[in-house]
Amino acid sequence: MISPEQIRSTYQIIRPHIRRTPIIDVDGADFGIKAARLTLKLESLQHAGSFKARGAFTNLLTRRVPAAGVVAASGGNHGAAVAFAAMRRKVLARIFVPTVASATKIQQISDYGAELVISGERYADALAESEAWAAQSGALSIHAFDQEETLLGQGTVALELEEQARDITTLLVAVGGGGLIAGIAAWYQGRINVVGVEPELAPTLTRALAAGQPVDAEAGGIAADSLAPRRVGELVFPMIQRHVSATVLVSDDAIRDAQRLLWQTLRVVAEPGGAAALAALTSHRYVAAPNERIAVLLCGGNTTAVDFER
Repeated sequence: MISPEQIRSTYQIIRPHIRRTPIIDVDGADFGIKAARLTLKLESLQHAGSFKARGAFTNLLTRRVPAAGVVAASGGNHGAAVAFAAMRRKVLARIFVPTVASATKIQQISDYGAELVISGERYADALAESEAWAAQSGALSIHAFDQEETLLGQGTVALELEEQARDITTLLVAVGGGGLIAGIAAWYQGRINVVGVEPELAPTLTRALAAGQPVDAEAGGIAADSLAPRRVGELVFPMIQRHVSATVLVSDDAIRDAQRLLWQTLRVVAEPGGAAALAALTSHRYVAAPNERIAVLLCGGNTTAVDFER
C-alpha cells in the first residue's frame, strides 16, 4: 500500500518536470446529464499527452538509471511518456509496443528519440519482450502500472484535483491496468467515491473484482491501445479493492459519442481511453444522485481524430 504522504513527497520531486493540468467546470446539461455542475480534469494536456508522464518522471527521478538506460512496454501512452521523460533526462530508452498501438502514439515515441520495437499483437506480448530485453541489457524496467514508483506518480493527479476542486464527492476514472485508479484511490483513502470505467470489450477490473483477484479478461475495443492490458496488476489490486467504490462498463459507441461531445461542446480532443470516463455519464451507465458533485478525469489526448487538413 502507498500513502498520501508518499504521494505528496513524490509530487514535490516531479513538480518541476510536469504540468499542473487545469480543470474546467461545465453545465451537465451540455452533455445531456442531470448533474448541475461537472468538473473535468484535463490531464490530456499533460506532457506527452497523458497522465503517464507523472509515473515516468517519478521512475527516472527516484531510481538509479544504469548506462543501458530504461526500457518499457506500452500500448502507447506509457511508452510516449517514458520516451519523453528519457529525452528530458538525456538517457537512453527502448520502448516495446504491440501492433495494436495507434500510429499517433508510435510516431510520438519515435519523435522523442526512443528506440521503438513493435512486437506482438497485445500489451502482454510487448511486456514479455521488454522484460527479456531488461534481463539481457541491464536496462531499468519501468512498468506501466504495477510498480510502486509508477503508482506514486499517478496518485499526484488526485493531489492536484483535490486542491483545485475540494467539494467533489465522486470521481470517474478510466481503467486499464489499474495504476491510475489505484494511485488516485490511495490519495483519497475512501474520502470520496472513486468509480472505475472500463470498455465492455476490456472488462479487466470488473472481472478481477468479481473473482476476488486479478484474472484474464478480453482485451479489445477502440481503446485497446490504452485500456486493455488483459489483467490488472497484482500490486494495484488490493488498493482498488479497498478504496474503489464501483466499476461501470461502457460501449465503444458510447466512447465515440463522448469524444464527439467533448469536441463539439468544449473543443477538447480526447483519445478513446481519455473519453471513456465521461462516456459513463453521457451514456447514463452512471447516473448522478441529487446533489452529487462529480468530477471526470480526461486522462489522454493522443489521437488524430480531428482532421485539420480538411
